[in-house]
Amino acid sequence: MKYHEVEFLTSSPKIEDCPISDLPEFVLAGRSNVGKSSLINALVNRKNAAYVGNTPGKTRFLNFFKVDNKYMLVDVPGYGFAHRSQKELVQFGEMMDGYFSNRKNLKALILIVDYRHKPTNDDVTMIDYARELHMNILVCATKKDKCKRSELAKLKKCISETLNVPLSNIIDFSSITKEGVDSLWDSIDNMLNNESNIDI
Repeated sequence: MKYHEVEFLTSSPKIEDCPISDLPEFVLAGRSNVGKSSLINALVNRKNAAYVGNTPGKTRFLNFFKVDNKYMLVDVPGYGFAHRSQKELVQFGEMMDGYFSNRKNLKALILIVDYRHKPTNDDVTMIDYARELHMNILVCATKKDKCKRSELAKLKKCISETLNVPLSNIIDFSSITKEGVDSLWDSIDNMLNNESNIDI
C-alpha cells in the first residue's frame, strides 16, 4: 500500500477560519460514528492521522488534512448525534452551509455510510444537498468486514435504493482489510485529471 505524506492543518469552526489554499478539497461527511476518522487513516496509510474515538460526536469543527501536497481531505462533524444541543445543531448547520456554499476549491462530497445499516434521513438530506449544488459525489460504504458475505448484496442494494445511487457508484470499504482504499484514490485522481465527474 502506498505511503502518503499527510499534515493536519487546522480545525475551523466557521468558513472565515478555513485555511487559505488552492488545493482541491474532498469533504468527508456521514453520521456520527460511521468511521470517517478510520477511513482517513486507512486512506493515507497512517494509524493516527485522524482521531479515532469510541464516543460519537467528537469532531465538532472542520478538520483539514493536506495529503501529498496535492489534496485536501476535510473531515466534517458527524450528523445525527442525539446529544447535540439545539444551539450546537444551529451552529453545525451554519458552519456546513457556509463551507459548502463558499469554498471554491471544493471538488467532491465523499458520503460515508455504514454498510450494515440503511442510510438515514440525514444521509439522504446530505446527498440531496450536494446534488442541488451540482457537486461531484462519491458514496463509500464502510465496515464491510463486519458484514456476512451472504448479506452483502442485499445490504448494498438497500444503500443504492435509499440514496438513489447506482450500485456501481458505491465503493466497498473496510479500514481493517483496506479494501476500497485503491478504488477511492482512483476515483479522486480521475476527478482531478478530469477523466470523469461523478454526479449522482
